[in-house]
Amino acid sequence: MLLNCDLGESFGSWSMGMDSQVMPHIDQANIACGFHGGDPLTLQKTLELASEHGVTVGAHPAYPDLVGFGRRSMNLSREETIAAVQYQVSALDGMAACHGLTLSYVKPHGALYNDMMAKSEVREAIMAAIAGYHRPLPLMLQATPASQSHREEAGAAGITVLFEAFADRCYDDNGQLLSRRKPGAVHDKPRMLAQVEQLLTQGTVTTVSEQTLTLDADTLCVHGDNMEGVQAIRDIRALVDAA
Repeated sequence: MLLNCDLGESFGSWSMGMDSQVMPHIDQANIACGFHGGDPLTLQKTLELASEHGVTVGAHPAYPDLVGFGRRSMNLSREETIAAVQYQVSALDGMAACHGLTLSYVKPHGALYNDMMAKSEVREAIMAAIAGYHRPLPLMLQATPASQSHREEAGAAGITVLFEAFADRCYDDNGQLLSRRKPGAVHDKPRMLAQVEQLLTQGTVTTVSEQTLTLDADTLCVHGDNMEGVQAIRDIRALVDAA
């Protein structure tokens, strides 16, 4: 199981995350591309950190929503979605090449990610954007009971997929993440580590109503926005390495 984390989301004088503390403990860095967070200097510094620690880099495109940190849905047309995704991926791809790195995958951010999982038309547009890129790139999406269907959609579009699970989020019975507006949506550290252990040893998670849900995940999303989160990532790293 690989560990991935959303990084490079600072913008100007506004600081987000603890990238330098997180980077040594992860395998994949999902780097913001400027639409929800990240600016040219932040992208450069984040890529330098990834290069220093041998971390694989992925593009983390979003809706054009700096004010809302990409967490608000936008009613973009199919053509706008394709252009927005390709624009952001191209920016990070070019910056990565300047540092001798190769962009390896695409993981949408925030509302764009949620809409991709919930709306077939958004998912189709994102897949079309990646399929139309000048070289192959896998798409990272959430592992759910519908993963095989999503794999088939991606195959029809001519792309490959990576499926991710979440360390710190509670799952609804349908396999989606429990809304942050509901109690218990984000696990405390003991429940987070228990969920990681369950994923590693059994390939399952326990849902909000205590049902057991099987997830076929390639990578595990972790978050390091504060020192407590960074310590949790270290503990998760230890669990993964011991598995």
